[in-house]
Amino acid sequence: MKFKLIILMGCILSVSLISAVSYGERRDRTYDVTVTNMTQGQTFTPILVVTHKRGVHLFTPGSPASRELAMLAEGGATGPLAERMLMNPQVGEVMTSGGLLGPGETATVKIAAGRGFDYVSLAAMLVPTNDGFIALNGVHAPLGHTAEMYLSPAYDAGSEMNDEQCEHIPGGAMCAGEGFNEEDGEGYVHIHAGIHGIGDIDAALYDWRNPVARIVIQKGYEY
Repeated sequence: MKFKLIILMGCILSVSLISAVSYGERRDRTYDVTVTNMTQGQTFTPILVVTHKRGVHLFTPGSPASRELAMLAEGGATGPLAERMLMNPQVGEVMTSGGLLGPGETATVKIAAGRGFDYVSLAAMLVPTNDGFIALNGVHAPLGHTAEMYLSPAYDAGSEMNDEQCEHIPGGAMCAGEGFNEEDGEGYVHIHAGIHGIGDIDAALYDWRNPVARIVIQKGYEY
């Protein structure tokens, strides 16, 4: 059964993995973006990282999530949101980490930035949740070589009701349900309220207290 769940999770995410996608050639430095999963039981899906100019955002708190963000938050699909970002000339490069990130684990994504493309955003789904995700939403990358650290809360895309039923939650340690669907949730992005044990998800194992991720941005070399 465990083997089947791993295969299903791979199928859900395989269509969305992007190892290296860039917009244009305006690059003169790199950043190492390191994410640590600080939860006791949640798993992060592959992490989408974007460098861009000031004013670009993955979402606006209190406003509806885009369809592409909802697809990431409900099913871990990074592809649609990456494509949306790459259509914007204010975006420098888009990268995606290569696998799942379990509790206590750390992953680093190296991403290029050009002059003016010195803001960083990122997002990844929390599994098992209905539509929970971690995010940085347009933070300024360090000008020097000193790393900057951020603590990300868990966000709720507001695109699916938090019924905590496995039939509505994609593959993970215990669920193998659907990813994205067209049903409505709260209707706006907000801070996630955590797992309450109202459905199939055991709150004692999978609940958290914000923040859920430690994020460090380190300037790399010039080229």
